[in-house]
Amino acid sequence: MTWVEALRVAVDALRANRLRSALTMVGVVVGVAAVVLLVAIGSGARQTVETQVEGLGSNLLLVVPGRFQFGAVPTVSRLKLDDVDLLARVVGDRRAVAVTVTSGEDVRAGSLDAFATVSGTNENVPFVFAEPLRLGTYLTAADVQTRRRVAVLGDAIADQLFPGRDPVGRFVTIGGVRFRVIGVLARQGSAFGVSRDNEVHVPVTAAQRLFGVQRIDALAVKAPRASDVDRLQPQLVAALEQKYTGEEFSAVTQSQILGTVGTILGLLTLVLSAIAGISLVVGGVGVSNIMLVSVRERTREIGLRRALGARERDVLAQFLAEAVLLTVVGGLLGIGTGVSGALLADWLTPLPAVISWWSPVLAFAVSVAVGLVFGVAPARRAARLDPVVALRTE
Repeated sequence: MTWVEALRVAVDALRANRLRSALTMVGVVVGVAAVVLLVAIGSGARQTVETQVEGLGSNLLLVVPGRFQFGAVPTVSRLKLDDVDLLARVVGDRRAVAVTVTSGEDVRAGSLDAFATVSGTNENVPFVFAEPLRLGTYLTAADVQTRRRVAVLGDAIADQLFPGRDPVGRFVTIGGVRFRVIGVLARQGSAFGVSRDNEVHVPVTAAQRLFGVQRIDALAVKAPRASDVDRLQPQLVAALEQKYTGEEFSAVTQSQILGTVGTILGLLTLVLSAIAGISLVVGGVGVSNIMLVSVRERTREIGLRRALGARERDVLAQFLAEAVLLTVVGGLLGIGTGVSGALLADWLTPLPAVISWWSPVLAFAVSVAVGLVFGVAPARRAARLDPVVALRTE
């Protein structure tokens, strides 16, 4: 018996028991669909993070106190505003160093109010970060030096507090203190799950007085060229550690952030895919079970085939073809379901989904392998039946 004949016989056998065949394929369909969908969501999340990090600007280094680790408790900062000049001397350009001190505050305008992230910054932010303005102007060096009470609103905050109106020139109240709006940032979306449009920028000196602190939380440095990032990283840390004896600092690059986040998301995707793969194993067990039942039901048929000259390998090929056909069809249906689910998730939910070409291919290959592995035992059992005993079976 050729494989073409075995496949034809397998199709006829499966069509004879349509409902049982369909129910047997459910486990394979669910497993393949889950793998494709979860890999798509994981890839989408990784691509989104990469886009957000790259959207902050290029050639950036984030200088923070302590050893930088995701999920670690932030170290109390000893950084001061005059550290801008220290790092500016290392970089060679004072415009390349931005500062930040942040706090969550209620921002009011008349009867409207909103909770926002108030960031005390300096005039270098537009140069260091990719933060274009939609209206007005940004903070100036004079604003920082004189602690002027001026503010630049994020796009979402501006729409909340001044719906349908131009905010520039109007006043907002932050922590009970009035600030005049001088600009509105362009819409920027979210970064690491935090909306960048829900920010209010004020001069760092005014923010320190408002928050009652003298520190700054972090400094951001823009390297002149991408090739200078690795050179500047140890120099920035050394300059601060020389000034603050006994203290530890970190200068984190965008590549390190992407690498760490990518590793975390990769492991998460792998774990979720492995969990989804359990469905494929369960589906394979179902295929094996149904094929064993099929062998028992068709014992006389097998005995008749053997008596008419069918060899063991012919019977083996017939039942193996049935098992593989079940998982192949289930795999194709699972791929279609998974791809459709990923597209719907990307369209209807906040979950990003990017379909990688390799995930459907891998899921399909695994489904075929499941058919081969779990179909061997029933096929061998059928092939080894004694023809005389099989013909006597009622």
